Amino acid sequence: MSFIKKTWWALGVICITSFAILLYLGGEIYQKAPPIPEKVLSDNGTVIFTKNDIERGQLVWRSMGGHQVGSIWGHGSLLAPDWNADWLHREAINTMNYLGLDQFGLSYDKLSTPEQSYVEGQLKQNIRLNRFDESTRTLYVSEQRHKVILEQQDYYQKLFSDHPDFEKLRESYAIKNNPVNTEEHRRQLTAFLFWSTWATVTNRPDKDISYTSNWPHEPLVGNVPTGNVLGWSLFSVVFLIGGIGALVWYHASLKHEQLPKPSLSDPLLSISLTPSQQAVKKYFLTAMLLFLLQIILGGITAHYAVEGHHFYGFELAEILPYSVTRTWHTQLAVFWIATAWLGTGLFIAPALSGHEPKYQKFGVNILWLALLILVVGSMVGEWAAVQQAFDLDLSYWIGHQGYEFVDLGRLWQIVLLTGLTIWLILVTRAILPALKQNHDHKPVIYILFLSSIAIGLFYAAGLFMGKHTHLAVAEYWRWWVVHLWVEGFFETFAASVIALMFVRLGLIRAASANSAVLFSTVIFLTGGILGTLHHLYWTGTPTSIIAWGASFSALEVVPLALIGYEAYESYKLSKASAWMTKYRWAVLFFVATAFWNLVGAGMLGFLINPPISLYYIQGLNTTALHAHTAFMGVYGNLGIGLMLFCLRSLTANQYWSDKYLKLSFWSLNIGLVMMAVLSLLPIGIIQMLASVDVGYWYARSPEVLHSPLVESLVWWRVPGDIVFGIGGLLLIVFGFKAICKLKIYSEDVDEPISTKPHRIAAK
Repeated sequence: MSFIKKTWWALGVICITSFAILLYLGGEIYQKAPPIPEKVLSDNGTVIFTKNDIERGQLVWRSMGGHQVGSIWGHGSLLAPDWNADWLHREAINTMNYLGLDQFGLSYDKLSTPEQSYVEGQLKQNIRLNRFDESTRTLYVSEQRHKVILEQQDYYQKLFSDHPDFEKLRESYAIKNNPVNTEEHRRQLTAFLFWSTWATVTNRPDKDISYTSNWPHEPLVGNVPTGNVLGWSLFSVVFLIGGIGALVWYHASLKHEQLPKPSLSDPLLSISLTPSQQAVKKYFLTAMLLFLLQIILGGITAHYAVEGHHFYGFELAEILPYSVTRTWHTQLAVFWIATAWLGTGLFIAPALSGHEPKYQKFGVNILWLALLILVVGSMVGEWAAVQQAFDLDLSYWIGHQGYEFVDLGRLWQIVLLTGLTIWLILVTRAILPALKQNHDHKPVIYILFLSSIAIGLFYAAGLFMGKHTHLAVAEYWRWWVVHLWVEGFFETFAASVIALMFVRLGLIRAASANSAVLFSTVIFLTGGILGTLHHLYWTGTPTSIIAWGASFSALEVVPLALIGYEAYESYKLSKASAWMTKYRWAVLFFVATAFWNLVGAGMLGFLINPPISLYYIQGLNTTALHAHTAFMGVYGNLGIGLMLFCLRSLTANQYWSDKYLKLSFWSLNIGLVMMAVLSLLPIGIIQMLASVDVGYWYARSPEVLHSPLVESLVWWRVPGDIVFGIGGLLLIVFGFKAICKLKIYSEDVDEPISTKPHRIAAK
């Protein structure tokens, strides 16, 4: 059996096995999720909350921005508290005060050390006891805890209103005044906060750990790392070392063939532009404009860390609150990068087959209009939802779903899935003849096609999160979208496209591209599919998730070990021939992708992936550090590189400006380094130390985030933001100059236009 066939078999076995395990574990998560009681009763029979209160409270939380207003179970935004850690610490302090008064006649802070130790022991015993009755689906709480819950309710209902005594605190959290505009909704919100916090501290039946594996770190209630967390963290390091060793051994055993001798002239010189390829130009321009808008919103969002209600003195929060700007900032990151990659697919498909299907241009134009409707409609809906313009049901459908990266309302999710399906049909129609032809690079085209199918269909996983889906199950499906759809199949698609582009230019042999793409796909998906689980350590999942997630998320880093070699090879290709200078900056964006793959996705990703690490730093600025350097560093650079490669065939020489691209390339990447090193990394380290030494609640508190040192470090982000913004603006200038002057419409181009279909030649 040939190497290619063996690799195909390996890929099939890995995908089938991994998804079977992932689905099985999804069933385990569903069965062992923290129970939602029908009623929460005090010992004297008073109904405190009902299941309807909890579920409606979750919808209230989602409608006000959800993950964009603090976090739940560690997932969400960074300025407001993690509401579970915050509630838990406040409940612990209030309960210890009651216990101190009952036992010794003094509040907790006035007790002697032995007395405090006794009270802490009583607190742990009482608060960790699981009093959920499975037969009646009723949760019982003591009269003392009932009193504490009422105090907590009063606090949070005032916080989420426009109560003047809490305005300063709301500003420090970057929460607009009156974020929840009815008293009943505020009461229901506290029901959801109570239940989700109850799950973090209550022991599972017949276990001595909570439903969230003792997360968040709160020593007062006995929430400390378990042996399971520490053990699998150590094993993950062993798996990483072993995986890297195996990969290096395999790489050293390979025969490295000499690259083919480049042709004397650009093989794409006489490319024929089909009508649909010409129409794709608007996708790239749209992607650049969305990128610029994302940069602007990122600057506003970052500034809210020092002025929670204002932007340099202007009261912006009432018009564009933090929850809206952050929603748009994160959503536009997905939109602009996906637009660039989808445009690449529409451009490359006819080039592969030399076939322009009937009405292909019409389909490309309709899809672009759908994209505009989706972007504008979803953003308006999210703004209106946060402004409480909709009721809870309408907010779910056309407003804000509250789950990070899939915030858009359900109707807009359906529009997006429909658009992806149309894109898949358009790509399939154009690429189908190439799949039927016999040529040397057919395996790479199949990988490209299969990844296109995954891109078109896997977003549907987001539709499994319904209006009242349990939070643990919703997180499971959310990460199918964020990790598998965005981080998984898009990357496989991009690897295939890049390989085909280099084959097309005659810079690598088709056989080499086949083996490299297939092998890298196998290695990536080996860790990537089950590596999804590392996002779910603390989301009410069984402890088996920690074992699977820790092991396979470590393997995700393995392919990045040789990324420097890949970067060097890509850089050599940019110098392979004199005509390759035309593609120099497209290739260098691919080199930057390799660099950030190692640093952002690899080093900084593994910094937060092991369970013991994530236990302390989940949702701190270390997460933002990884997110920015991986998402922009890897996927952003990759999207720009793909656009430039396509645009080079669309643009005549006189309208192509390497000067703008050079300045844009260095500004974007230097600005990203400055953001990371001057601000995100040091703030993350400060928060990590606070989380380890005191507790997770403290790392997310105003005492830390609005300390003079941290606020100074936030201001130190501004230079990096400015440099990065200049890079984005220069890219827009380049785009307008290049895209508005297509070769096909130029009368004075110095390159001939072929009238015959151009297809990739076998090498």
